[in-house]
Amino acid sequence: MEISFLFTIIILIMSVVIHEVSHGYAAYLMGDPTAKNAGRLTLNPLAHLDFMGSLIVPLLAYFSAGFMFGWAKPVPYNPYNLKNQKYGDAIVAVAGPASNLLVALIFGLLIRFTFPYLGYVSIDFIKIVSLIVQINLILAIFNLIPIPPLDGSKILFTFLPYRFVGIKQNLERYSMFLLMFFILFLWEFLFPLITFLFSVITGIN
Repeated sequence: MEISFLFTIIILIMSVVIHEVSHGYAAYLMGDPTAKNAGRLTLNPLAHLDFMGSLIVPLLAYFSAGFMFGWAKPVPYNPYNLKNQKYGDAIVAVAGPASNLLVALIFGLLIRFTFPYLGYVSIDFIKIVSLIVQINLILAIFNLIPIPPLDGSKILFTFLPYRFVGIKQNLERYSMFLLMFFILFLWEFLFPLITFLFSVITGIN
């Protein structure tokens, strides 16, 4: 396998780990120790890896579509333990994508404001840092899609009025079909947004 692929899979794994740990810490800060008690508030990838989401899906996406995404085992939490019962689910949900956006911002701004003043910087190093930004943007945007079990659905359900409970039930009932349909046929429509955000953050066109 190419070195670039190895770097890509490592970056993806660490990015989804940060994503899941952020869910757990958000829940912990709001009074739920479930993730902590399960040993999931750690950056050790072995505690989070999911065979399908962390290996099989990334491999298929990389070699079939040329990009990489995936997921780790969801961090467990008990919503009934959250201090904020009204918005707790949404806060826990948004913590994951927010952590990926933060990582993308940190490394993207590093490219924009630091590298130009360092003199010579290895092209390979810039590619690796750019890859960190790209993968974290993909994870953030993808997880904000309002299809269960993605984080966007939990955010949507928190603010969805009760009279629309039928929409929630239908989304949950057909979630796997909707998710697969989105990945196969609609995913490409997100790339202009990802490319735009990458350009804004890094200054690279």
